[in-house]
Amino acid sequence: MNSLTVPFLVVALTTSSATAAELELWRLDCGKIEVRNLALFSDTYNYADQQRTLTDSCYLIRHDQEYMLWDTGLPKALVGAKVDPGSALQPSLSKDIETQLAEVGLKAGDIAKVGISHNHFDHIGQAASFAGATLMIGAADFAQFKANPLPFAVDPGLIAPWLTGGSKVDLITGDRDVYGDGTVTILSTPGHTPGETSLLVRLNKTGPVLLSGDVVHFEEQFANRGVPPFNFDRAQTLASMDRLTGIAKQLHAKLIVQHDATDVALLPAFPKSAE
Repeated sequence: MNSLTVPFLVVALTTSSATAAELELWRLDCGKIEVRNLALFSDTYNYADQQRTLTDSCYLIRHDQEYMLWDTGLPKALVGAKVDPGSALQPSLSKDIETQLAEVGLKAGDIAKVGISHNHFDHIGQAASFAGATLMIGAADFAQFKANPLPFAVDPGLIAPWLTGGSKVDLITGDRDVYGDGTVTILSTPGHTPGETSLLVRLNKTGPVLLSGDVVHFEEQFANRGVPPFNFDRAQTLASMDRLTGIAKQLHAKLIVQHDATDVALLPAFPKSAE
């Protein structure tokens, strides 16, 4: 066997095993955010004097008999909370994740893994409801929970079970094949935060689905290259945009921008799933 054979065998084995596991993907309603000054989301003046509602989506993945959450949305305390009309960003939540899981016959203890795209409050809000699960998060983002001062939108209290050592943390550097068979892969896409990640799910019938995290907040940002001024690193953000669009093109993947309602609607409405 020559030196060129091994990489080709690895690719072949990963590709063939990717169809072995049963996979299912549900999109969950994890809130919304009314943005009353959209200019906050672009350093190239794309959205002056505009407003928009961001969808806060998170996802349930079944890999054979194991369940994984990808992001956990806005904090449960927002259910029924009063709206502040003067706030530039107004988050709201109508239904928590556990209530939605019950609709498909699951409870919090059935979740084995909680994958987090990044450490902002609107993506880790309900993580503590699943303290029995292993938290999978970028190592650089996890480190920021202990920073002083805390970075923008980072609230350590939302992941207290893992910070105190009571629950298991799996710190991610680079890409991670979650199940070792190529079906679910956490992708390194830094820039919005230092440890930002995205998720590739290679469904058997639907085909590959690519969940963006917050590499962008709206689909058109891939083209207009607008980067929020509060991002950790502008150059890394642009490189991660290119990586996601490149993967989507190469794999013919459905690219879902998690805050874009039009993109999220490309997946079946809960409680239906994509397979």
